[in-house]
Amino acid sequence: MAAEFVGMGAARLAAAVAEGEVTAAALLEAHLDRISALDGEVRAWRHLDLEGARAQAAAVDAARARGERLGPLAGVPVGLKDIFVVEGMPTQCSSRMLEGWVPGYQGTHAQRMREAGAVLVGKLAMDEFAMGSSNENGPDPSVHNPWDLDFVPGGSSGGSAAAVAARMVPLSLGSDTGGSIRQPASFCGVAGLKPSYGRVSRAGMIAFASSLDQAGPMALEVEDLALALELLAGADPKDASCVDLPVPDLRAACRGELAGMRVGLHRAALGLEGLDAGVRACFEDAIARMREAGAEIVDIELPHFDAAVACYYVLCTAEAASNLARYDGLRFGHRVPDADLEVQYAKSRASGFGDEVKRRIMLGTFVLRADSYEAYYGRAMKVRRKIAEDYTAAFARCDLIASPVSPVAGFRLGERVDDPLAMYLSDVFTVGVNLAGLPALSVPSGFAKVGERELPVGLQLIAPAFEEARLFRAGAAFERLTPALRERVPPLLAKGGA
Repeated sequence: MAAEFVGMGAARLAAAVAEGEVTAAALLEAHLDRISALDGEVRAWRHLDLEGARAQAAAVDAARARGERLGPLAGVPVGLKDIFVVEGMPTQCSSRMLEGWVPGYQGTHAQRMREAGAVLVGKLAMDEFAMGSSNENGPDPSVHNPWDLDFVPGGSSGGSAAAVAARMVPLSLGSDTGGSIRQPASFCGVAGLKPSYGRVSRAGMIAFASSLDQAGPMALEVEDLALALELLAGADPKDASCVDLPVPDLRAACRGELAGMRVGLHRAALGLEGLDAGVRACFEDAIARMREAGAEIVDIELPHFDAAVACYYVLCTAEAASNLARYDGLRFGHRVPDADLEVQYAKSRASGFGDEVKRRIMLGTFVLRADSYEAYYGRAMKVRRKIAEDYTAAFARCDLIASPVSPVAGFRLGERVDDPLAMYLSDVFTVGVNLAGLPALSVPSGFAKVGERELPVGLQLIAPAFEEARLFRAGAAFERLTPALRERVPPLLAKGGA
């Protein structure tokens, strides 16, 4: 039965389809059954393209019947965060501003997934315009964490993480501007990759902060992240920031070991106020496991670590204000007609954007004002350079840097909605990576108590720019050290027949 394949990794499923163990059509229906059984509670999906997905699965089966060579993701159900443009599929970015928009063109990410044979199931929930850390920003119902429905899945790619954690799809795509892949991956107990800036095209990904945004995969296994990155990476004439570098054999890197790797540790960050004791214990256990496996743990310094969150929120809000200026109800987006053009602009933007987006537009507009530009934006750009230099100096002493992903294992729905500062500070371990343009991986490392609940915790590994192979080597090796973590599944899955 196809149901027995639900919960397997993407590479394993593609092999099963290629070898005739299961048809792509049956595999799709089994995953749709899981979605039907669980998404009423998880709420990860915003649009299911049933007709399109079934046509794609049928095309894979027909190609196999003709004896054609299948792609590396042939027949694998994949979900895309609702920030990615897919031809003929509604794309809303969880905002009233884009309500009803159906693109007439294919984004690079959807195109490369389709070319690899993936079956694009639909669009996954997110914070509005990718602005948030909990998936509670926007007009849509909040996504719930499959490990405990009272908790957030993280954000902004919370739907992408929750869908993989609930085994609704084995692979999903998210975007990461300041931790929006890694933090939900940590909260939901899955693996997530933020690639180097420029490694993956941004064409067909709706912009939040153009110098920080990167698309990346989320999956149950590190090797599936490597497979996805091999397919997504590479030059794209539609994106001038996408670099033309060869893509190494990343799956081969997953067969490497931790022995001989130097792992950097910024110990000062472990004294951070607000770092949960359970999260710290998981991190220290992960470091001990890596040391036992032959990794050398070395101390490093990141002198400007404490300035990263402030720097990030100045720069990302400035870029957001610039990027979202196009949504004025005349050229793009939701429109509230009025005879007075300025009133039309104001009404359209006031009703089209949610509170968090408005907050960031206002902050970004302020820091870009002529009388405050140098004091805020100009200074933040200088700090950004210093943060990048800190990482360069650290990598002279180590191959990778390890840290927690988030100070906490999770928080309850509604707990931080009215406290933006607390929400922003949850990005303290992740934003520096985006400011420096580095690749980083979140891999499950344990569980921590949150009250009476036990929630997943992720380990973050950071590498120099375009050295994703190091991440996959270390991440996959760590995964092999912790097989018990992969055997645990969210209690919710019992309802889905897992």
